[in-house]
Amino acid sequence: MSFESINLEYLVVAMAAMILYLIYYVFTKDSEYNRNIRSVATAAEELNREIFYLKKKLSDTQASIKKNSSRMNDEDIYQEVERTVYDMVKPISLGLKRLEESIQNIEENINSRISSLESGVKQISIPASIHGNDDEKIISLYKQGISLETISKELHISKAEVEFVLKINKIK
Repeated sequence: MSFESINLEYLVVAMAAMILYLIYYVFTKDSEYNRNIRSVATAAEELNREIFYLKKKLSDTQASIKKNSSRMNDEDIYQEVERTVYDMVKPISLGLKRLEESIQNIEENINSRISSLESGVKQISIPASIHGNDDEKIISLYKQGISLETISKELHISKAEVEFVLKINKIK
Protein backbone atom coordinates (compact mmCIF):
# COMPACT_ATOMS: atom_id res chain seq x y z
CA MET A 1 0.00 0.00 0.00
CA SER A 2 1.60 3.25 -1.12
CA PHE A 3 1.53 6.61 0.60
CA GLU A 4 -0.72 8.14 -2.10
CA SER A 5 -3.40 5.48 -1.73
CA ILE A 6 -3.41 5.98 2.04
CA ASN A 7 -3.88 9.72 1.49
CA LEU A 8 -6.75 9.01 -0.90
CA GLU A 9 -8.37 6.76 1.67
CA TYR A 10 -8.02 9.50 4.28
CA LEU A 11 -9.53 11.95 1.80
CA VAL A 12 -12.54 9.68 1.27
CA VAL A 13 -12.94 9.21 5.04
CA ALA A 14 -12.71 12.99 5.57
CA MET A 15 -15.32 13.61 2.87
CA ALA A 16 -17.63 11.05 4.48
CA ALA A 17 -17.17 12.78 7.84
CA MET A 18 -18.02 16.14 6.26
CA ILE A 19 -21.17 14.70 4.70
CA LEU A 20 -22.19 13.20 8.06
CA TYR A 21 -21.61 16.57 9.71
CA LEU A 22 -23.78 18.27 7.07
CA ILE A 23 -26.56 15.74 7.70
CA TYR A 24 -26.31 16.37 11.46
CA TYR A 25 -26.39 20.11 10.83
CA VAL A 26 -29.50 19.83 8.67
CA PHE A 27 -31.33 17.77 11.31
CA THR A 28 -30.50 20.23 14.10
CA LYS A 29 -31.65 23.16 11.99
CA ASP A 30 -34.81 21.25 11.12
CA SER A 31 -35.64 21.02 14.82
CA GLU A 32 -35.14 24.80 15.12
CA TYR A 33 -37.52 25.37 12.23
CA ASN A 34 -40.06 23.08 13.86
CA ARG A 35 -39.87 25.17 17.04
CA ASN A 36 -40.38 28.34 14.99
CA ILE A 37 -43.35 26.82 13.22
CA ARG A 38 -44.86 25.81 16.57
CA SER A 39 -44.50 29.40 17.79
CA VAL A 40 -46.25 30.63 14.64
CA ALA A 41 -49.02 28.08 15.24
CA THR A 42 -49.36 29.31 18.83
CA ALA A 43 -49.67 32.89 17.58
CA ALA A 44 -52.34 31.76 15.10
CA GLU A 45 -54.25 30.04 17.91
CA GLU A 46 -54.09 33.21 19.99
CA LEU A 47 -55.44 35.18 17.04
CA ASN A 48 -58.29 32.69 16.64
CA ARG A 49 -59.08 33.04 20.34
CA GLU A 50 -59.05 36.82 19.99
CA ILE A 51 -61.37 36.58 16.97
CA PHE A 52 -63.76 34.44 19.02
CA TYR A 53 -63.86 37.00 21.83
CA LEU A 54 -64.28 39.84 19.36
CA LYS A 55 -67.19 38.06 17.69
CA LYS A 56 -68.78 37.58 21.09
CA LYS A 57 -68.27 41.26 21.87
CA LEU A 58 -69.77 42.18 18.50
CA SER A 59 -72.87 40.10 19.16
CA ASP A 60 -73.18 41.68 22.62
CA THR A 61 -72.81 45.12 21.07
CA GLN A 62 -75.40 44.31 18.43
CA ALA A 63 -77.81 43.16 21.14
CA SER A 64 -77.14 46.37 23.06
CA ILE A 65 -77.75 48.41 19.92
CA LYS A 66 -81.04 46.63 19.34
CA LYS A 67 -82.12 47.47 22.89
CA ASN A 68 -81.10 51.09 22.54
CA SER A 69 -82.15 51.54 18.92
CA SER A 70 -85.42 53.05 19.95
CA ARG A 71 -83.47 55.78 21.74
CA MET A 72 -80.72 56.26 19.07
CA ASN A 73 -81.06 57.73 15.63
CA ASP A 74 -79.57 56.06 12.51
CA GLU A 75 -76.40 58.19 12.49
CA ASP A 76 -75.59 57.34 16.11
CA ILE A 77 -76.13 53.63 15.43
CA TYR A 78 -73.87 53.80 12.37
CA GLN A 79 -71.09 55.52 14.35
CA GLU A 80 -71.38 53.01 17.21
CA VAL A 81 -71.15 50.05 14.82
CA GLU A 82 -68.21 51.64 12.98
CA ARG A 83 -66.37 52.28 16.26
CA THR A 84 -67.02 48.72 17.47
CA VAL A 85 -65.86 47.16 14.20
CA TYR A 86 -62.70 49.29 14.21
CA ASP A 87 -61.95 48.22 17.80
CA MET A 88 -62.36 44.57 16.80
CA VAL A 89 -60.34 44.73 13.58
CA LYS A 90 -57.36 46.65 14.96
CA PRO A 91 -55.92 43.83 17.17
CA ILE A 92 -56.50 41.26 14.44
CA SER A 93 -54.68 43.45 11.93
CA LEU A 94 -51.73 43.90 14.30
CA GLY A 95 -51.62 40.15 14.99
CA LEU A 96 -51.65 39.35 11.28
CA LYS A 97 -48.79 41.80 10.68
CA ARG A 98 -46.73 40.14 13.43
CA LEU A 99 -47.52 36.72 12.00
CA GLU A 100 -46.53 37.83 8.51
CA GLU A 101 -43.22 39.27 9.79
CA SER A 102 -42.50 36.07 11.69
CA ILE A 103 -43.15 33.93 8.63
CA GLN A 104 -41.00 36.22 6.49
CA ASN A 105 -38.11 35.99 8.99
CA ILE A 106 -38.38 32.20 9.05
CA GLU A 107 -38.42 32.09 5.25
CA GLU A 108 -35.32 34.32 5.00
CA ASN A 109 -33.57 32.18 7.61
CA ILE A 110 -34.40 28.97 5.73
CA ASN A 111 -33.25 30.43 2.40
CA SER A 112 -29.94 31.60 3.85
CA ARG A 113 -29.31 28.21 5.50
CA ILE A 114 -30.12 26.38 2.27
CA SER A 115 -27.74 28.64 0.35
CA SER A 116 -24.94 28.03 2.84
CA LEU A 117 -25.53 24.27 2.72
CA GLU A 118 -25.55 24.27 -1.07
CA SER A 119 -22.29 26.22 -1.21
CA GLY A 120 -20.76 23.82 1.32
CA VAL A 121 -21.77 20.78 -0.69
CA LYS A 122 -20.49 22.35 -3.94
CA GLN A 123 -17.05 22.74 -2.34
CA ILE A 124 -16.71 18.99 -1.85
CA SER A 125 -14.92 17.58 -4.86
CA ILE A 126 -15.14 13.89 -5.61
CA PRO A 127 -12.50 12.25 -7.83
CA ALA A 128 -13.76 11.43 -11.30
CA SER A 129 -12.90 7.75 -10.94
CA ILE A 130 -15.35 7.39 -8.06
CA HIS A 131 -18.11 8.28 -10.49
CA GLY A 132 -17.09 5.38 -12.73
CA ASN A 133 -16.34 7.56 -15.76
CA ASP A 134 -12.78 6.28 -16.20
CA ASP A 135 -13.00 2.97 -14.33
CA GLU A 136 -13.53 0.81 -17.41
CA LYS A 137 -10.76 2.62 -19.31
CA ILE A 138 -8.35 2.17 -16.40
CA ILE A 139 -9.11 -1.54 -16.09
CA SER A 140 -8.84 -2.11 -19.83
CA LEU A 141 -5.50 -0.29 -20.13
CA TYR A 142 -4.10 -2.08 -17.07
CA LYS A 143 -5.07 -5.47 -18.49
CA GLN A 144 -3.27 -4.54 -21.70
CA GLY A 145 -0.10 -4.22 -19.63
CA ILE A 146 0.19 -0.44 -19.63
CA SER A 147 1.90 1.01 -16.56
CA LEU A 148 0.03 2.94 -13.88
CA GLU A 149 1.95 6.14 -14.64
CA THR A 150 1.08 5.96 -18.35
CA ILE A 151 -2.59 5.34 -17.56
CA SER A 152 -2.70 8.32 -15.17
CA LYS A 153 -1.06 10.60 -17.76
CA GLU A 154 -3.31 9.43 -20.57
CA LEU A 155 -6.54 9.87 -18.58
CA HIS A 156 -5.34 13.05 -16.79
CA ILE A 157 -5.86 11.63 -13.32
CA SER A 158 -3.47 10.92 -10.47
CA LYS A 159 -1.63 7.65 -10.08
CA ALA A 160 -3.33 7.23 -6.69
CA GLU A 161 -6.74 7.37 -8.37
CA VAL A 162 -5.67 4.68 -10.85
CA GLU A 163 -4.49 2.47 -7.98
CA PHE A 164 -7.69 3.20 -6.09
CA VAL A 165 -9.86 2.06 -9.00
CA LEU A 166 -7.81 -1.11 -9.44
CA LYS A 167 -8.04 -1.90 -5.71
CA ILE A 168 -11.78 -1.30 -5.61
CA ASN A 169 -12.24 -3.67 -8.56
CA LYS A 170 -9.84 -6.20 -6.91
CA ILE A 171 -7.47 -6.21 -9.84
CA LYS A 172 -4.36 -5.11 -8.01
